[in-house]
Amino acid sequence: MIAERCERFGLRLQEGRDYDVVNVEQDHRYRDFWQTYHQMTERKGVTAQLAKIEMRRRLTLISCMLLHKGEVDGMLCGTWSNTAMHLQYIDQVIGKRPGVKNFACMNGLILPGRQVFLVDTHVNYDPSAEQLAEITVMAAQELMRFGIRPKAALLSHSNFGSSNQPSAVKMREALALIQQSAPWLEVDGEMHGDTALDAAYRAQLMPRSTLSGEANLLVLPNIDAANISYNLLKTTAGGGIAIGPVLLGAAKPVHVLTPSATVRRIVNMTALTVADANAARH
Repeated sequence: MIAERCERFGLRLQEGRDYDVVNVEQDHRYRDFWQTYHQMTERKGVTAQLAKIEMRRRLTLISCMLLHKGEVDGMLCGTWSNTAMHLQYIDQVIGKRPGVKNFACMNGLILPGRQVFLVDTHVNYDPSAEQLAEITVMAAQELMRFGIRPKAALLSHSNFGSSNQPSAVKMREALALIQQSAPWLEVDGEMHGDTALDAAYRAQLMPRSTLSGEANLLVLPNIDAANISYNLLKTTAGGGIAIGPVLLGAAKPVHVLTPSATVRRIVNMTALTVADANAARH
């Protein structure tokens, strides 16, 4: 089927030279893969029988094992179902980077006159201040890998202490933790979205703000705020042009896309994954 479609579209791709196919019905690596998966998860509720079944039907799990075994250098998944379903297999097989406690997803938008990145859009429903601090630092480090100087704003319904509701207090606590753990990062909050993106207004409102210029990394207090903000911006101002979701915290180059991912976004994320596989993390 793949060969027929390559011929139909006039592509020069050839199996064995340009790409490989994993046949879930018959692959010589199957026994090794399910046994390795069972060894990883036998004390976490996965029986040998379930490991055999999962290794035939869960494409994300198969891909994770290919990455774990060194058969591939990076991985993309997520064009169907939801992030949580894919992330459980990534966590079981690939795991988190040393020292990292949380996964998170960052999305980037190419908007008229600016680039904006948002976290956490798909993983942590109501992250704590400690989780937000780690997520912010991971996102900032990822922007630096893109060659972008991160300027982070912790967003809230309150503006620099105008509310003492739990979500506002959480963002203040996150700011203190970030400033302590990553003094190199230019960050401030809690603040409104317009305050983050309008440097002149922020200078009037808070002249001693530790953030200069327009923020390019927006940290939202929960997944509702982040996901809604991302989708509204993508649809109304971004022309549907997005980068991501970029999975933060994974031990190897792996990203979980969404069912709304376009071909262009898949190509962009493939390029990002390749770059990630070729650039060592420090």
